[in-house]
Amino acid sequence: MIDEDTDILATSLLEAARQRGLLIATAESCTGGLVAAALTSVAGSSDVFDRGFVTYTNEAKQQLLGVSTSSLEKLGAVSDAVVKEMAYGALANSMADIAVSITGIAGPGGGSRDKPVGTVWFGIAQLGEPPIAILKQYGSQNRDSIRREAVVTALSLVLEAIAS
Repeated sequence: MIDEDTDILATSLLEAARQRGLLIATAESCTGGLVAAALTSVAGSSDVFDRGFVTYTNEAKQQLLGVSTSSLEKLGAVSDAVVKEMAYGALANSMADIAVSITGIAGPGGGSRDKPVGTVWFGIAQLGEPPIAILKQYGSQNRDSIRREAVVTALSLVLEAIAS
């Protein structure tokens, strides 16, 4: 699932983080660890990639990342509040300087009118700054396409955040 373009993007991100002396962590739900896999597929990534959390269930999000029951019950796992809490939790439970989080509906089922298949939230948390959330709608593509695009988006968002 890691193609040449994704590998190039991951390599660029790792080099940018290396130049700035930053460590990266991931917190993933719908991508199931694919962002961490993309980063660790690059030789030498261990000096920049600290760890990845795959928190597919609500319970895992709560136990490993400290996501609040209130956010999950009121807004659902696929929401801006939860993705921010995931990113913050990854940062707080790692040695990282920046964390990216992903939660979404990759399909083919699980979507609703308010949150259709292809709805994916991304979170970025950096030391000393409040977490931010970004919503992307990938439409009703197939599961693999949504997950692949989400990986590219996550890598791009982290690269953008550390480059600015």
